[in-house]
Amino acid sequence: MATTSTSKHRQLLVSFSGMDGAGKSTQIANVHSAVERSGGRVLLRTFWDDVVVGTRFREDFSHKVLKSEKGIGAPGKPVERRDKNVRSWYLNLARYAMYFADALNLARVVRRVRNTGADVIIFDRYIYDQIANLPLDTPFARAYIALVKLVIPRPDVIFFLDADPVAARARKPEYPVAFLEQNRRAYLLLAELIGGVTVIPPLPLNEALRRMDSEFAKAYPATLNSASTLVVGADNFSSTPAA
Repeated sequence: MATTSTSKHRQLLVSFSGMDGAGKSTQIANVHSAVERSGGRVLLRTFWDDVVVGTRFREDFSHKVLKSEKGIGAPGKPVERRDKNVRSWYLNLARYAMYFADALNLARVVRRVRNTGADVIIFDRYIYDQIANLPLDTPFARAYIALVKLVIPRPDVIFFLDADPVAARARKPEYPVAFLEQNRRAYLLLAELIGGVTVIPPLPLNEALRRMDSEFAKAYPATLNSASTLVVGADNFSSTPAA
């Protein structure tokens, strides 16, 4: 029989979104540790690995057709990715279809993980990171967002990590700064469109961690006395989304 959380707080579904290099892995690792230090049970799911439909096909298309380089960019070792930053009408049309399939599967995955009994369920990226790849300034896109919102379970807490595009590119050199600037605008617009999003602004690491501590504790007070500590190897929490 499936179990449910019996702790003094309700089960919390939390999503982290933001452009590449915004610091999601570090923030997720620290929230993960804070919940564990407070005695809570936490479950992590990565959107690309656990939700996205047809990952092998999408990766192959990115590498073989769009000629995207493989690997994850790091300071001093840039990777030139060509996937979500390649825009054309037919690719956008395919994205609308693929992302809706992802949304349907997301609903299934969330239903399943809610039965694990975890106190906090964290998603490293959510369907919002897919939608941010679409041209959001069209009526069709707005209608599409409204439809997706009806399909997906809305997280109890939605974090968007904002970042300076130049700094994000320096931390994770994969996409051109011009694309990251466009992507940043899309995330900020999307935050307005879906509402109820907590945006963590670009801050020095320690300040960003403290801001996250404060915002997360509003929803999960048990972590109030669990101070942030930078988790070495936080990149182990990251995923590698493609088109």
